[in-house]
Amino acid sequence: MGKRRRAAERTTGRPLVIGGLIAVAGVGGAVGAYSLLGGGAVADDGRAATAHHKHVKTGPLSASEVRTTAAAFLTAWQQGDVPKAAAATDDTAAATQALTGYRKDAHITGVTLTRSTPSGASVPFSVKATVSYQGKSRPLAYATKLTVVRRTEDGAPRVRWQSSVVHPDLAEGDRLVTGEAGTPPVKALDRDGGELTTARYPSLGTVLDGLREKYGKKAGGKAGIELRIVRKPAAKGSQKTPDKTLVTLSEGTPGTVRTTLSPALQAKAEQQVADKPKASVVVMRPSTGEILAVANSSHGFNVAFQGSLAPGSTMKIVTSTVLFEKGLAKADKPHPCPKYVTYGGWKFQNDDKFEIKNGTFKASFAASCNTAFISQAKELGNDDLSRVAQQIYGLSMNNWAIGVPSFDGAVPVQSAAQMAASLIGQGGVRMNPLNMASVVSTAKTGVFHQPYLVSPSVDHRTTAKATRTMSASTQAQLREVLQYTAAAGTAAKAMAGLGPDYGAKTGSAEVDGQKQPNGWFTAWKGDLAAAGVVQAGGHGGDSAGPIVAALLRAGS
Repeated sequence: MGKRRRAAERTTGRPLVIGGLIAVAGVGGAVGAYSLLGGGAVADDGRAATAHHKHVKTGPLSASEVRTTAAAFLTAWQQGDVPKAAAATDDTAAATQALTGYRKDAHITGVTLTRSTPSGASVPFSVKATVSYQGKSRPLAYATKLTVVRRTEDGAPRVRWQSSVVHPDLAEGDRLVTGEAGTPPVKALDRDGGELTTARYPSLGTVLDGLREKYGKKAGGKAGIELRIVRKPAAKGSQKTPDKTLVTLSEGTPGTVRTTLSPALQAKAEQQVADKPKASVVVMRPSTGEILAVANSSHGFNVAFQGSLAPGSTMKIVTSTVLFEKGLAKADKPHPCPKYVTYGGWKFQNDDKFEIKNGTFKASFAASCNTAFISQAKELGNDDLSRVAQQIYGLSMNNWAIGVPSFDGAVPVQSAAQMAASLIGQGGVRMNPLNMASVVSTAKTGVFHQPYLVSPSVDHRTTAKATRTMSASTQAQLREVLQYTAAAGTAAKAMAGLGPDYGAKTGSAEVDGQKQPNGWFTAWKGDLAAAGVVQAGGHGGDSAGPIVAALLRAGS
């Protein structure tokens, strides 16, 4: 949507990494075993060192250094020589612990490692092994990679140790364990009673893991024996990432848990994100909070529920609520939209430096005029946006309980230029499609209903509540500007033919190091709301808009 000077546009909060899986394609032209080199030690540069001077080699690694270092590490690991393998890394202690656990805790034996062609300092390799426990065995196969670096103290090439060397799904602090599963399996059902599986709905892998973690014991199942990734404990105030099953040695007896997902909308959501490299979408019912669909084109991390991204101009829904409540804007009254506004030492501008002369606030909202919002920063307190986000929209309280792990947004109190940037969804503001579907739902109904995937009646959990509702006047004006944006503003192309009971907001958010901004779109039609993001997708109306609109059409 609108832009300001590039230095001001960039996300300035903590950078977020989303999509944690390492994908390694085709392994070929490899040999299945390696000869030990120099008793298993990694070859250095070969130059002599004295007690008075130690040569530290610098510069790029040679192909020979990469190949030799990788071969030494993989040979030692394959032969079960943990000390030699760990010595070939830059963190002997961590590597020793992980490789020892690989054998003793995960009960993995018969390891065969096959190296593929290096790409610079990165060396892909495949793993074939056997998982054995209490007389039961199953094959294990996967692909991962290692990276060779120079050790700081002497420049010697070593494998950079990270948990993903052992398995690509391992994050730091995770463990591989084989034994009786910590929680029984669950049979997850859609709202109509059909079974939810990743074979039918590829996006639901993390959701099904989360349902098992939350409801496995409560649903009355019996645990089986599995090789699984046991995730590290969650930081205080955050939700633990669910454990992940890699190999099942004996089936448990699953319990049953019913979700609110619509099979038709879930299938449509999967289809809509499939052809985008990084797209995520959520569909919900504004009147109740029921989540009807969730899909991500990248299946390793649930961006739709757990992502933490700057929402760009879709945040102007919340900002408009602040302005309406304070009497700083009225939908049909004149409102400034100049080319530039300076605040806190930053110069903000609109996309292509446009301006609207003698226009209304409704016109500025529909065109996504940044300066119409930044111009009001001087009239606002530093905490005004945060308070409205929490009190009316139920955001940024870390208390949503949807049935699986989720992130309920962050709207920190900021000052000066960062406060101004937060008004247009940059600065430290962070959201995901679940949050923004909830925001447009609250704007549509005037009341916050915490989204949920599993009915609270299943486990009698407490859901988040807003401490107050917006005034009738504020809600009426929000609906007016959102409907106008869907009919005649930046969302009109995507929302064509969906009116008259509809509303929408587009957005784009600049990200450091990314050529194209993330494209956002959130909208409602009748008692259906949806929000989506396409990372590096450009303008939200063109990238995320068609995804959201297609789902609103399908559900109508």
